[in-house]
Amino acid sequence: MRAARLIRMVLLLQARPSMTAAELARELEVSERTVARDVLSLSEAGVPVYADRGRAGGYRLIGGYRTRLTGLGRSEAEALFLSGVPSALREMGLADAASAARLKVSAALLPELRDAAKGAAQRFHLDAPAWYQEPETPALLPGIADAVWDDRRITARYLRKDTEVERELEPYGLVLKAGVWYLAARTQGDYRVYRVDRFTAVAPAGSGNASGAGDADDSDQAGGRFARDVSFDLPEFWAQRAAQFARSILREEVVLRLSPRGVRQLPYVTERAAAREAIERAQSADGLDEHGRLTVTLAVESAEVAYAQLLTLGPEGDILAPPELRERFASAARRMAALYAEGNGAGTGPDGGGPDGGGPDRGGPDGSGP
Repeated sequence: MRAARLIRMVLLLQARPSMTAAELARELEVSERTVARDVLSLSEAGVPVYADRGRAGGYRLIGGYRTRLTGLGRSEAEALFLSGVPSALREMGLADAASAARLKVSAALLPELRDAAKGAAQRFHLDAPAWYQEPETPALLPGIADAVWDDRRITARYLRKDTEVERELEPYGLVLKAGVWYLAARTQGDYRVYRVDRFTAVAPAGSGNASGAGDADDSDQAGGRFARDVSFDLPEFWAQRAAQFARSILREEVVLRLSPRGVRQLPYVTERAAAREAIERAQSADGLDEHGRLTVTLAVESAEVAYAQLLTLGPEGDILAPPELRERFASAARRMAALYAEGNGAGTGPDGGGPDGGGPDRGGPDGSGP
C-alpha cells in the first residue's frame, strides 16, 4: 500500500510543476505529516524531490527527473476507457485503477498537454441517475464486475417477483441505465438481462455456496472461466433487448382526445416513443375534429399505469375508451371539482379555474392556449 502511494506521489509530481503538501495529502488521502515522511523516503531512495519553502512553496521534482513507471496495466487500461463515468467506476470498485491510469497517462504526456484530462473533465460530464431518484449502489456489483472482467462463471441467487431462484451465469457485460445496473449474461445457451439490485447472493460457479458477500475471487479454483462468444456485441444486444422490453410492457390501449396543448404534453407524461407513434399515426389519419382536438390510440402498460400517467394531463386529455377508465377519470374530476368548490370560495371565479375561468389560456373547451 505504501509503495503504491509513493509511486502515485512521484507520478503526481511528474505530471505537475509543483504541489503543496495539502494538495498531495488531498490527492493521496493521507495527512500532511504522512506526505512529509513519504517525501523523505523518496529522497533517501534517490528520487530528487525538492521542497520550496515559503508561502508559495511546495514539492517538485528537479533535474528533469522522469520515472519509467508509466506502463499501463490491464485493469488500469480497461478502467481508463470508463474514466468519463466516475460514478460507475466507484460503484464497480475501479476508482483507484482509473486514478492510477490517468496519472500514468499524464506523466507520459508532453508538459503542454498535461491539462488535457482536466480540460475534458470540465467540459463533459455524465450524470447517470434519473431526476428525483437517490442512486443506490448494489452491494454485489463489485464482485459481479470482477467476474465480467475476467470471464468467470458465477452462481447467483436472484429475486424473480416473490420467488428466489438460483442460476449459473456467464456474465458478459454490465449496463448502467438511468442509475440502474443490469447484467447481460448467458445461461443454458440463452442471453438474458438481470437487474443487479435483485441479486441476493453471488459466488464462483462450482463452489456450491452462493453468498451475499459478492466475493468471486476464487473462481479459477471453483468453476473457472468460460469461453466468450467473440460475436457478442453488448451495445447491439442491449439496444435490441431494450426495444423488445419497451414493446412488451405496452400490452393495453387507451383512446383519448387531446387538445393542442395535450398533444404537446403527452410525450412527457407517458412512454415517449409510444406517445409519438400514437400522435403521428392519428395525424396521418387526419384525426383532428372541428375544435382542433386529436383523437389518438395510445399503447400503455396497464389501465392502472395509464390512470396515474394521463391524470396529469388534466382537462387537456379526454379519455374515450376503455369505458371503465373513462368513468374512473370522471369520478376523479367530480371529486376534484367538489374539493375546489369548498373552503370559503377558494378556487372559484375567473382566477380560480371555475365556470368563468376556462378559455384558451386556462385549458377550457376551446383548447389549450399558446
